[in-house]
Amino acid sequence: MQEALETTRVHSVAGTLLTNQSLMTTRPFRAPHHNVSDAGLIGGGTIPRPGEVSLAHHGVLFLDEVLEFKRSVLDGLRQPLEEGAVTVTRVNASLQYPARFMLVVAMNPCPCGYHGDRTRDCICSPQQIRRYRGRLSGPLRDRLDIHVEVPAVPVSDLGHEQSAECSDSIRKRVADARHIQAHRYTTERLFANAQLKPRHTKTHCRIDQTGKQLLEQAVIRLGLSARAYGRILRVARTIADLADSEAIEPSHLAEAIQYRNLDRATTF
Repeated sequence: MQEALETTRVHSVAGTLLTNQSLMTTRPFRAPHHNVSDAGLIGGGTIPRPGEVSLAHHGVLFLDEVLEFKRSVLDGLRQPLEEGAVTVTRVNASLQYPARFMLVVAMNPCPCGYHGDRTRDCICSPQQIRRYRGRLSGPLRDRLDIHVEVPAVPVSDLGHEQSAECSDSIRKRVADARHIQAHRYTTERLFANAQLKPRHTKTHCRIDQTGKQLLEQAVIRLGLSARAYGRILRVARTIADLADSEAIEPSHLAEAIQYRNLDRATTF
């Protein structure tokens, strides 16, 4: 209920509530176009208004073709991703809007979109690929918990029916994991692993000696930052919760490390 009230307040200020809607009961999903301005995404204007990051509070902010967004717009995401809020300062006032959201981005591997494709040749030079990927700054990449490469689906698989875990089963596992986290953080005013700060990580993301050696090797080989180190621990904690495991096992850490795709050195 508290989350619904916070989200409703933001949309009330922005004037985006539906007619006769007194309370938002569905988590927001925002997907702005890549030509959005700094003020449109982060917030601001002559009369400061909440931006997309605040309208996505307690929901999802999806940036499709993220490398097409202006660099200044993307770099503006650092503050809300770290602090869960945005401060808009003007001559006569300084306003703060909440902005705690799940950021999901999608990008092509190169300008032509076919780098690494098994059926079509990439026409981009190594310099073009590096320059293209460089639009996503290191500090912002560091703040993305999970990087997943999604290969093209073969034509032969498009019409093929395969048995897979049903949505209801997945939903139950996620709900169970969220319940575990809510119970774990009852006394700390937290409700999910995503909210863990470094002081919380030391308490709730303990790993054994084998896990420490594995993580240390990953940090050295991938050149990871201290921020990425903490995010790997949080993801591993979530993987353990989904497996209904009280302890973070080395296998959970290994899986979390595999989700740092963009941190691996790319060979052209």
